[in-house]
Amino acid sequence: MGARARAGQGKREDDEGLVSILGEEAYPEGPLTHGSTEMSSSGVPVLHWNFGIGPITCHAWNKDRTQIAVSASSNEIHIFEFRNGEWQSVHTLSEHDLPVTGLDWGTKTNRIVSCSQDKNAFVWTFDKNVWKPELVLVRFNRAATYVKWSPLENKFAVGSGAKLVSVCYYEQENHWWVSKQIKKPIRSTVTCLDWHPNNVLLAVGSCDFKCRVFSAYVKEVDEKPSPNPWGQKMPFGQLMSEYTVGGWVHRVAFSPSGCRLAFVSHDSSVSFVDSTVDSQKVQNLRTVHLPFTTVEWITENSIVAAGHDCSPVLFVVSQDILKEVCKLDVPSATKSSSVNSALQLFKNIDRNNAAEKVVVALKTLHQNRITQILPHSGTVGNVSKFTTCGTDGIVALWDLKETLEFCRNHPSLV
Repeated sequence: MGARARAGQGKREDDEGLVSILGEEAYPEGPLTHGSTEMSSSGVPVLHWNFGIGPITCHAWNKDRTQIAVSASSNEIHIFEFRNGEWQSVHTLSEHDLPVTGLDWGTKTNRIVSCSQDKNAFVWTFDKNVWKPELVLVRFNRAATYVKWSPLENKFAVGSGAKLVSVCYYEQENHWWVSKQIKKPIRSTVTCLDWHPNNVLLAVGSCDFKCRVFSAYVKEVDEKPSPNPWGQKMPFGQLMSEYTVGGWVHRVAFSPSGCRLAFVSHDSSVSFVDSTVDSQKVQNLRTVHLPFTTVEWITENSIVAAGHDCSPVLFVVSQDILKEVCKLDVPSATKSSSVNSALQLFKNIDRNNAAEKVVVALKTLHQNRITQILPHSGTVGNVSKFTTCGTDGIVALWDLKETLEFCRNHPSLV
């Protein structure tokens, strides 16, 4: 089946550009159909939980979505299991010495990989009800910043503040995890990574205002890659494409077919490349929102991004052009009123020497920056539910059908 045929499978786009979620379930629904469905101030029904561990920088799901691993800006990884209608802490992984910066849970192998500011990465294997860590030789002299398993989970990539990426794989002869490094031409801290579905190409975002696509072919574990729209020859470390944006690149993501690439940067833009049209041409869509920090493909033609605005935003690709559709939450009206209340507060202090409490709660579900989006339910190319985590300590489960229906019924709010 060709890339374009795969791209069109199990989805359609209606006249308004809103994506209808169809097809069979590949990601399991998990146990989260029960429990309290709470409403955000926008009126969108969204399941959400506060684990009570502080700001969450990253999270990862196990295969059947019964367990979640979260990192809360500390050296610990907390694993919670959904039991009797609530999340219960079952494991705490504390091998790192400094705050954990990256986390990924392999659904095929049931292994967790983590990285940290302590310059180390660990592969965690579950054995006899205990998570056992294996140190990885990433060879960093700066903090590790991001980590992600390859699609086949026979290797993973780790970014760092040392201006390089380590592609790590298991060496059977010596029974340890070793790495090969991609260095040039990265000139600043690596902030994000994503794997192409072919298990070879690797997209890298960094603080030098660049997004790059490299070959991460490792002959010890990979079959020889076949030519694709991104390039013909793919030796390890080969730079396939490079794109310039107006700020730090916060997150990068390949589409389900691997033919398209999206990335978000600190200039509040969402960028898009279609390798079947021109792998060297990038579209930069400037938005009115605060900078996005994360992005995820929902289908081959739709993207959800989120960040400092505390709300997910839906984008679609229509006729090879990236367009914004709507926010999946109502923007806050409290912000401006809080400023007026603060002004009145100072007037009252000056006039009456009295203080009033200022309400600063946002009207969005998340009360602070969203740090990550992950697919939860649906198929690989047709996500029906996704989760977000943020520095407000909340993990939220969004049903795309319901939130899109809300957008249709409240056009004045989107």
